[in-house]
Amino acid sequence: MNRTEFVVATAIILFVAFMLGWFAYWLLHKLTRVNSGDLNELDRMAQQLHDAEEAKDEAITYMQQREAELTNQLAQTEAELRAAMEGLREARREAEELRTHIERQNQLL
Repeated sequence: MNRTEFVVATAIILFVAFMLGWFAYWLLHKLTRVNSGDLNELDRMAQQLHDAEEAKDEAITYMQQREAELTNQLAQTEAELRAAMEGLREARREAEELRTHIERQNQLL
């Protein structure tokens, strides 16, 4: 192989390598390119996700407020129940004392 044939062979090899590289780049670009429809869909999905997160945060806040209200109401109801039970005990004790007093009065008569 003389010098001219070597230069031509090298040029052909380099040209083929260039063409393969260019084709690989074009193919990669074609496969990974995002079109505007996909971008719009991604934007729409991102907005929906954002709205869902806001709704979740609002729901959590509402549930925490409602839980605090119910806890407070439960504490008040328990306090009222304790007061009513104490009043009932006192009324039963007084009724028993009155019954005992009336029985003594009846025995004396």
